[in-house]
Amino acid sequence: MTTSFLLLLRWRLALMNGVAALGGYLLYPAAVEAAAAWTAFGGTALLAAGGSALNQVMERERDRLMERTRRRPVAGGDLSPGTAAGAGGLLICAGLLWLGCLDSAVPLLLAGGALVWYLAVYTPLKGRTSLALPLGALCGALPPLIGWCLAGGAATDHRILLVAGVMFLWQIPHFWLLQQRYRDEYRTARLPICDISRQARHAPLLPLWVTALAAAALFLPLFSVISPSRALWFMPLVLLLPVLTALRSDRLLFATLNLFPLLLTLSIWP
Repeated sequence: MTTSFLLLLRWRLALMNGVAALGGYLLYPAAVEAAAAWTAFGGTALLAAGGSALNQVMERERDRLMERTRRRPVAGGDLSPGTAAGAGGLLICAGLLWLGCLDSAVPLLLAGGALVWYLAVYTPLKGRTSLALPLGALCGALPPLIGWCLAGGAATDHRILLVAGVMFLWQIPHFWLLQQRYRDEYRTARLPICDISRQARHAPLLPLWVTALAAAALFLPLFSVISPSRALWFMPLVLLLPVLTALRSDRLLFATLNLFPLLLTLSIWP
């Protein structure tokens, strides 16, 4: 049962969202308050976990059609839709209450808006158009902004908007490569994908998007989001991305993109 709940919550993804929010909090140039830092991490992680649970309830029929997802607890029958929805609802309430305990309305609105957007806009649209992916990526770009605002920063500050923009750009090629790896399963489930294979019409989009990601990431040291000393090891990783794309080393490119959010968070850590 414990394993089923961990799979329901997609705990790795939830923790990644929490770490991204914590990174945004720590980026703000002010004294760190432990309670607020834990709120950024814990509240965002709980919302991500709750959103994952409700997403699996909504997509259980589709998940059964794909080898990659058919063992998810709701699709596989380990948890009933009602149990999963109840767990997701409790986690979302806990996350919103935690984020709201600091009397800061903007992070709460951002977090709530991201959750509604993910469940009410992205999840229904992903079965209809491959263009749903950029819309869904908006949700993944918000955790650093949530943490920054919890620390007292303005949501319009160019530094955190730059970080959020990089996180937005990162998600697209990452999920394109994931879809490419499981493209036959996506077709079985009738999920439209953006085909970026070598001879496909959309193949040029991958190098263009990765180049945009690398270019945006290189602005981080320029605007002092990343210190010069940390830029020395962050920039080689960034410059490696277009090289791997040009070589069409998709497996290595996917692995490098998987590491990117963690290395970005470590780079902006004070």
